Amino acid sequence: MQNQLNKRIVLASRPVGKPSADHFRLEETSIPTPSTGEVLLRTVYLSLDPYMRGRMNDAKSYAAPVELDGVMVGATVCQVIESNNPKFSKGQWVLAYTGWQAYGLSDGNDLMPLGDNPTNPSFALGVMGMPGFTAYMGLLDIGQPKTGDTLVVAAVTGPVGATVGQIGKLKGCYVVGVAGGAEKCRYAVDVLGFDACIDHYSDDFSEQLAKACPKGIDVYFENVGGKVFDAVLPLLNTGARVPVCGLISQYNATELPQGPDRMSMLVGTLLVKRIKMQGFIIFDDYGHRYNEFAKDMSQWLSEGKIQYREQIINGLDKAPEAFMGLLEGKNFGKLAIKVNEAI
Repeated sequence: MQNQLNKRIVLASRPVGKPSADHFRLEETSIPTPSTGEVLLRTVYLSLDPYMRGRMNDAKSYAAPVELDGVMVGATVCQVIESNNPKFSKGQWVLAYTGWQAYGLSDGNDLMPLGDNPTNPSFALGVMGMPGFTAYMGLLDIGQPKTGDTLVVAAVTGPVGATVGQIGKLKGCYVVGVAGGAEKCRYAVDVLGFDACIDHYSDDFSEQLAKACPKGIDVYFENVGGKVFDAVLPLLNTGARVPVCGLISQYNATELPQGPDRMSMLVGTLLVKRIKMQGFIIFDDYGHRYNEFAKDMSQWLSEGKIQYREQIINGLDKAPEAFMGLLEGKNFGKLAIKVNEAI
């Protein structure tokens, strides 16, 4: 490897509004050398997720922002190339957090072993990883679905939304999805098994959603915000539950939406209908319950009860464009970058 270089993508500047290619920079550096107790990791898959947009801002949040000229953050599935740590051996697969780069170092404390020959290693970034875990705990612990409930979830061809809806079906819910475009809506119904799916690009989106939910909405899994939540709010039933894991429609916003202040209407609805609306950060709040999730999800996957779709793009240099597309809903399935071939 002495003739190879480590490619990495760093944050060149902080975006205001939508990020562009100018906010990223591809660099080549020497491959790092592991010190005592460290392992050198070769990235095979890099996860792209909406939360990364928030890390590009220099603003207080639940996690520190990416430093300017720092490597963009992200979960990765890697193989150990060199090991000075007795807990890890060469060739072993691990879930890591080395970010947007081809090689990285770790002391092992932030690594999750995936075995020597995992069947689907990239699943650790999606249905068996943070997105699947988010869907599982947010729906079951906060949403508390019951047989016969109406569950609505948006971005249903993404890894969180697709998993939320399918778990809802397993729990006996009537599930209505929201997606962008007819193809994604067909997939939600025909492949994922949703009862209905509404195209949010439709001019009469709100009317279609109300028609699809004749008994109102008992659980709304919030991961989008914007006009989808506007259409959902008046349909929420007394005692409805609203887990909140994200607001992707607002991540590029530079100011509050135009129009009247509707905060009093929102709070009044929460009060009168006794609605539970709760945000959560998956590993901060539920990290201690990962094994519970992993057991159930592994079983559902092996039994064919959960369908999972990936969109994998080859080449680290494609990450910025793919990420910008993700924020606009252009992905179809869990989005990941294949950075290197497996050894």
